[in-house]
Amino acid sequence: MNATEPKPMPAQNLLTARERFNRAARCQPVDRPPMWLMRQAGRALPEYRKLKETYTFVQLVQNPELAVEVTLQPVRRFGFDAAILFSDILVIPEAMGQTYHFKETGGVIMDFAVTSKADIEKLSVERVVERLSYVDKALRMLRKELGNQTALLGFTGSPWTLATFMMEGASVPKYSRALQLFREDPKTYFALAEKLTAAITAYLQMQIATGIDALQIFDSHGGHLAATEFQEASGRWTNQIIANLGGKVPVINFSLGTHGNWPDLIASGANVLGIDWQTSIAEARKIIPAHIAMQGNLSPVSIAESTPEVVATETKSILEAMRGRPGHIFNLGHGLTPAAKLENIAALVETVKNFK
Repeated sequence: MNATEPKPMPAQNLLTARERFNRAARCQPVDRPPMWLMRQAGRALPEYRKLKETYTFVQLVQNPELAVEVTLQPVRRFGFDAAILFSDILVIPEAMGQTYHFKETGGVIMDFAVTSKADIEKLSVERVVERLSYVDKALRMLRKELGNQTALLGFTGSPWTLATFMMEGASVPKYSRALQLFREDPKTYFALAEKLTAAITAYLQMQIATGIDALQIFDSHGGHLAATEFQEASGRWTNQIIANLGGKVPVINFSLGTHGNWPDLIASGANVLGIDWQTSIAEARKIIPAHIAMQGNLSPVSIAESTPEVVATETKSILEAMRGRPGHIFNLGHGLTPAAKLENIAALVETVKNFK
């Protein structure tokens, strides 16, 4: 049987969470859609907040034992089919020489902003893997801990999204500097994007070597670009990374606010396309070819502001819209917010687990 052909369901439909996720990511039959939630580790969980009383966010990220603990917390509590490494997209700029930390009032601040060709030239790709050895260690510990029961996901930010942070030097209300550079001096922007593409490729190859089941590329700021700009500024670099990885594990491409670029996203080489909450998953299903899996897409606002009954209804609506479509991974349409209600997450989990 060709590896890309759907495999029949195992006898008695006894799938582990890891098998369920891996089959869905490859558009193979499953007993029910697997589920995990973006930003499931941390934020909303009281056990995470307890750790934050002692450790900073960066300390939690950079200590493998602590990162493992935070990664496992939501899996223990809710029984998700996949665990995603607790980390941050900004570990890449830091490993290239641009340190970051989180302000007590919220948001990120970096030691300097990348504002010139000279700043770009100072960024180093050579030691990224070495400097991120704490990620390697955490993933290896997680793989051992999760065994064959639960899928393990790695991730990164896209070159475009990382560039937007790096050029502002902080979280800001409006990310404009990378966009201005791309429009006014594309050659210099491309120099930064090329370095980021090389660094991310090396980082993800390191993650794959630890035994992860899949990885997600977060293009969280893709929607800041006009549809006519998206491919040159963002899409082509993500596509290059996916090609560089050579299909060793499934890649989830989550590009927020870019549903006007479906042809580009479909052609990205990703095995799974993340559907954001602003997009109808039923409409996306009509567009996305059957050999590409789909992930999503309950609104995180619903988890924060509605009731368990409403969450259950909205979750079932998405599941019904995707019924019979091989390759659906249930998720939110963006990350959990700190205001997410535990009872709403529990209602989502119960609804997905009981879906027949």
